[in-house]
Amino acid sequence: MGLVVSLGQMDVAFGCPEDNLKKVREMAAQAASRRSQVLVLPELWTTGYDLERAERYASSTTEGLFKELAQVAEEHGLYIAGSSLSAREGNFFNTATIFSPAGQLVGRYDKLHLFPPMEEPAYLTAGKERPVFDLPWGRCALAICYDLRFPELFLHYALKGAEMVFIPAEWPRPRLLHWQTLLRARSIENQCFIVGCNRVGEAKGFSFFGHSAMYGPRGELVVEGGEREMLLTAEIDLAEVAAARRELAVLEARRDMAR
Repeated sequence: MGLVVSLGQMDVAFGCPEDNLKKVREMAAQAASRRSQVLVLPELWTTGYDLERAERYASSTTEGLFKELAQVAEEHGLYIAGSSLSAREGNFFNTATIFSPAGQLVGRYDKLHLFPPMEEPAYLTAGKERPVFDLPWGRCALAICYDLRFPELFLHYALKGAEMVFIPAEWPRPRLLHWQTLLRARSIENQCFIVGCNRVGEAKGFSFFGHSAMYGPRGELVVEGGEREMLLTAEIDLAEVAAARRELAVLEARRDMAR
């Protein structure tokens, strides 16, 4: 049996964490009923880009909405990935996490590339680390939305052995073509699974188109959503990553051109 992954494409209620948490609980129950092992949520699924009130929402990853998400993961026996606002040493971060079915934090990543059109640099601190995580099905990594435009991050993950990258996102119109092209490009370049979960709906003058998707290590589309709320589910075989890398040893042939 392969790995069953669900993408929780949702309309994030701006500044309404309890409403969003209720929706996530419903999606988690539905994902569990489909025998999913992993549920991926959008970027800032808790509040959307209500950054002006970050102090109200942000917490350590052991408290607040992170603790609530850990409980949902444990209740439904899922690994759950998504991003929320975190607080550390007086700074706020856009932090992606992975919680295990035991409710344990098994992956954490602070967004490296902050997005100026949504004023992230004015309110948030950029991350510095690029970790990879060994999970039961293989080595994984996290990126968040705007990070998708920076191929060197994904190359770093591939060179560290990552077989799958989860990307929570709030990717707005009119750049649907960019979203689809870059997801596929990152999968082809690094011969790994790319899993992008994008929100739908509108907030602060932005409109979000969804089209959450998974791409395989040869650039093949596994599943893609439309432009409304939905739960997408697909079964994938991580062995395809090693097979693709054997067939065409791109990473081994690479020459470092950095100056």
